[in-house]
Amino acid sequence: MALIKPFQAVRPAQGLESLIAALPYDVYNRSEAKEVVSKNDKTFLKIDRAETTLPDDVDTYDPKVYAKARQLYEEMLRKGEFVKENKPCYYLYEETMNGRAQTGLVCTASVRDYETGVIKKHENTRADKEVDRINHVDTVDAQTGPIFLAYRNDEKLNAFLESIKTLEKPYFDFVSDDGIRHRGFKIDSDDEIKFITDSFAKIPNLYIADGHHRCASAAKVSIKRREEAATVDENAEYNFFLSVVFPDSELMIMDYNRVVKDLNGLSEDEFIARVSENFNVSPIAVSDNKPAHKGNIYMLLKGKEYCISLKDEYASDDPIKALDVSKLQDYLLNPILGIENPKTDKRIDFVGGIRGVKELWRRLETDSTVAFAMYPTLMSELFAVADAGLLMPPKSTWFEPKLRSGLFIHELQ
Repeated sequence: MALIKPFQAVRPAQGLESLIAALPYDVYNRSEAKEVVSKNDKTFLKIDRAETTLPDDVDTYDPKVYAKARQLYEEMLRKGEFVKENKPCYYLYEETMNGRAQTGLVCTASVRDYETGVIKKHENTRADKEVDRINHVDTVDAQTGPIFLAYRNDEKLNAFLESIKTLEKPYFDFVSDDGIRHRGFKIDSDDEIKFITDSFAKIPNLYIADGHHRCASAAKVSIKRREEAATVDENAEYNFFLSVVFPDSELMIMDYNRVVKDLNGLSEDEFIARVSENFNVSPIAVSDNKPAHKGNIYMLLKGKEYCISLKDEYASDDPIKALDVSKLQDYLLNPILGIENPKTDKRIDFVGGIRGVKELWRRLETDSTVAFAMYPTLMSELFAVADAGLLMPPKSTWFEPKLRSGLFIHELQ
């Protein structure tokens, strides 16, 4: 069963939330991050990506970068730009995008639950990306970016959390530059805290929706701190990681689309013929629409558009093989276009659904030959893969809106 607990959050001083809140560190490259920081000296991105405040010749992973992050964090604390809660609390974090709201519980989740599989994953992590966040968390002595977790819908718990939003006034409420509204509510009543903790203790599993590298890094820091400790304290803050936990009913996975540079030496007619061996192929009117049904993939090729669907004889009940992204990879990208490993092949690129189908057409005009607009992976599919102890193909899910960093910080001491 899931173990969560409240924590003494470090959070922006009243009124500074909109200035401090920042998109996750990994949505930017270095030059993009530097531009954001240059325009806002309070953005949390300067702590998450402290190399933006150092000369360009300093390597992103230089120890100086992490030391600078610690220095910048302490400076903001001294200036009163951050304040620390006087008791452990839970929080609600609501994001509204295009009229759709999702509300998650801000808490700390158990590293032990991650290690034992109570918290389930669906992606592999890369060691180099883990090392970066391990060094950041360990040096700053705080977790600065929340892990995005999900749980299967619990009507009683959901209704209780929703009631808090109707009874309490939000302590922050702002609209970020991308048009997303952010609201935060504090839960400091002992009775309410107990109800929430006890409710999650009845939930069998939590699932990582986004933030696999941050979660793996938090676990590695926890192991390091345990090894260094004279005595192991299971309730120590370093044995828990900053999380926002959402019911699956409120989450939306967006499509994660593909563009490929060439047809692997095939002519257009040869390519269509090969695709037709495994897929039903139907020409459709060119548009900016996405597939309306699971199993349909829109293939964009030289000003033409096709709807393709895998032939029935290849259908599978395997939770991985049943994914649309797997069907595309196993029966088209690999055997026809020669893309055996989409993680490393430079001929393929991935386009988040937030950019729309127009971005796929733009890529076809600039650097690609064929594009594939996908139907989004379902939350039920994510759960099925994780429950089976399997891993999704790369770039299977794209969650929006993104959780902001800097609104809630979890110190490890």
